[in-house]
Formats: sequence, structure tokens, C-alpha cells
Amino acid sequence: MKVKYLYQQIFSHIGVLLAAFIVLSLLFTQYIENLVYTEKTDELINYGENILFELERGEKRPEQVITQYANVLFGRDIQFSVFDEQINLLNPIRWRGPALVLTESEWKRLQSGKTIVSKVDLKRFEKEVSFVVVPYIVRGNFVGGILLTAPIEGTEEMITQINHYLFYAALIALGVSLLLSWLLSEVHVNRIKKIQAATSMVSSGNYHVNVPSSDFDEIGELAKDFNHMVDKINTSMEEIESLENRRRQFMADVSHEMRTPLTTISGVIEGLKNDMIPEEEREKGINLVSKETKRLIRLVNENLDYEKIRSNQVKLMKEEIELEELLEIIKEQLYLQAKEKGNEIFLDVEKGAMVVADYDRILQILINITKNSIQFTTNGTITLRGKMNGHDSVIEIEDTGIGINSEEIEKIWRRFYKADLSRRTNPYGEFGLGLSIVKRLVEMHNGEITVKSEKNQGTKFTIRIPILE
Repeated sequence: MKVKYLYQQIFSHIGVLLAAFIVLSLLFTQYIENLVYTEKTDELINYGENILFELERGEKRPEQVITQYANVLFGRDIQFSVFDEQINLLNPIRWRGPALVLTESEWKRLQSGKTIVSKVDLKRFEKEVSFVVVPYIVRGNFVGGILLTAPIEGTEEMITQINHYLFYAALIALGVSLLLSWLLSEVHVNRIKKIQAATSMVSSGNYHVNVPSSDFDEIGELAKDFNHMVDKINTSMEEIESLENRRRQFMADVSHEMRTPLTTISGVIEGLKNDMIPEEEREKGINLVSKETKRLIRLVNENLDYEKIRSNQVKLMKEEIELEELLEIIKEQLYLQAKEKGNEIFLDVEKGAMVVADYDRILQILINITKNSIQFTTNGTITLRGKMNGHDSVIEIEDTGIGINSEEIEKIWRRFYKADLSRRTNPYGEFGLGLSIVKRLVEMHNGEITVKSEKNQGTKFTIRIPILE
């Protein structure tokens, strides 16, 4: 059976309220009843002690004292009997109080000087009463006592009246709670329905939805988490769309980049096969085929290398390497390439600076970045710096080249990304994989790489790698 959440909320609120009200009413009634009966018995004890005090003083005869208090207590519907140690009543002949009816254990307690109190007695007297028996002790000897009784009809009427008031209060509270429960439940149900409607929209493919959220309660937090989830889905969908677009562009670039060398290779081989290339040009053609073949191999290897790095198949063999020696190797390897562009490579290395890294991979990182700097710098300088900064080894590669637009700086790390058409001639990383590989390799060294650049002002890459003990 399906029960609406609204009714569940109302029933639960009403149930809790009724249970709490019933328990509180019972406790309150019991408390009032005990309070009233206790006050009644305390009053009887007080009268009994006053009578005994007057009898002990001896200023008046016992008959006079008893008669005096009888006139007062009768008006309050309180009766009493004075008795001696032999249980003989000492009341005046013209008036006899209630008969003394005590159990053996009560009589022993009374003889030991203890007051007997019964808040409600339904059996021993002709009507329902509260009674007390106050012992009379003289110099440690039991000489008698006083029995006082008071009817409880008035007390019960008062308690009944209180119960009536509690019942009326319960009806009023029930009505108010029913209204409040309905209002609160309606508000919560409406909020849940909004989330439900938004969920249906998301399931149908609409991720541009938002529901009101707050920190007031769990429903508000649920709405906030829902909005966060939708934002993450939107971001993921945008990433997927962007990745798909870059994949398409990548495939187009692959086709374009591979078509050119393959066409060249095919043409040269066809020319050699059909003797269409003069003898003096054959060596040049063969060198061209070799160069284009190496280019294709480099492109394929770079893609394979990226996949290995991305899937954590590359294991690093870290060792201590002197930065001065490392940067000298970079300078020597790229000297000719820099000279062809009219560039100079300078070193600025702190004496004794070290880096803890995999030798082959750190070379790959630095050669990749330095080649990019050479590629986009003409008649300028490339400066390689190395130093120690606290617990990090810091390597900087700064050029005076064309720079990168500020809005493209964060995008250069993406796979397949190309900043602009001019960068497509990059001989290392034609597919936009070079810097993706660099960033992943730096992260595998537990390091970080940052870049600062201004258009036509140059670019500076900074690599920080922690020194491992």
C-alpha cells in the first residue's frame, strides 16, 4: 500500500505529540495527586502535633483541649480520636471520634515513636479517607497518640477537574499540531517534489537545472548536493564534448601529418623504382625517405609513450643528478637547433644544486620544453636555470619568444591541444602531446610545473621537484 509522504509526516508528528502529551499528562496528574495528598497528610500531622503539644502543656484539661480542637476541625470535615497506650479513647462522652483500627505492624511502629501516614485508605473506615496516627511520647515512653482522618472526595474532585482541563488542552494542542504538521509537511513535500522534478529533467538529458538550496536542514543540503552533482555533470559533459572535438581535430591532424610524409615516401620510392629520379638526386631522395620515416616513427612513439605514462606503466628509477651537468647536456644537444633560429642558450646554475629524478625522464622533460622555447623564439635567448629552494629543486626555462595568450596558458597541458596554427610546426609533439607528457612526468616525480607568459614578451616554465631523503 502506498502512503504519501505528506500523510507519513502528519501521522508521525501527531503520534509523537500525542505520546508525549499522554506521558506528560499522566506524570502531571500523578504529581498533582501526590502533592495534594501529601499536603493533606502534612496538615493532619500538624494538627495532631498541636493537640499533643496542648495536652502536654497541661494548662487545660484534656477534655477542654479535645473539645476545642473538635470544634475547629469538625468545620473542616476532619475527625480525630485521642487514645492511650491501652487503646482507650479519651474523647468526651458526647462525641466519639473514629475507631482506631491498626494492624500489628503499624501498632509496633507507632509504639516505637514513628508516625503512621496513609494518603488513601479505602477499607478501614466507612468512607475513603486520608489518615495519620501521631504517637505521644513522654520521656521516651509511649503513652498514647492521636488518629486524624479527612475525606478525600474533595481532593478527587479537584484532580478530576484538572484532568478535564488537561483533556481540553490536549484537544487544542492536537488541533494546533495538526495544522502545523500539515503546513510543515506541505513545505517539505513541495521541496522534495522540486528535487524529484529536477531529477527527472536530468534523467531526460537536461543538465541545466537548479533547485533552491540552503543549510537549514537535510533537504536543503540534499538540494545543494544535487546542484553540485549537476554542475559536475555539466563540467564532465563539457569536458567530454571538448575532448571529442579535440579527438576529431587530433584525427584530422594525424591524417594530415602522416599523409605528407607518407606521400613523400611513396613518391620517392615510386621515382626510384621507375628510374624517374636522376642518379645525382637519388641519394637526396633516399635521405628524404629516411628523414620522413624517422618522423613517422617519432610521432608513433610519442603517442605510445603518452599511453604508457597515462596508464602508469612507466617506472621511475630515481637518482641524484647534478643540475649543472644535466643542463649542460641539454645545451649541447640543442645547440645546433638553437643556432639555426639565431638563438643563444645560457646557463645559470647554483653551485652544487641537485635534483632527485629519473635520468631519462628528466632529460625528456627538459628537452621537450627547451625545444618548444627554441621553436617559438627567433634571434633571442633561452636561459636554463637551476637552484635549490628549501626542500625543492627548482629548474627554470625562460625564453624571449612570441609568448602565449593568457587565456591559453591553462589549456596547453591538455592532450591534443594546439594553441594556434603557428605552433603546429613544432617538431616534437605535433599532436599537442608534448606538454601533456611533460606535466604527467613531473607529477610522477611528485613535483609541479607552472608557466608564466605574455604575448610577444616571452615564456618561463618553472619546475619544482622535492628532494627525497
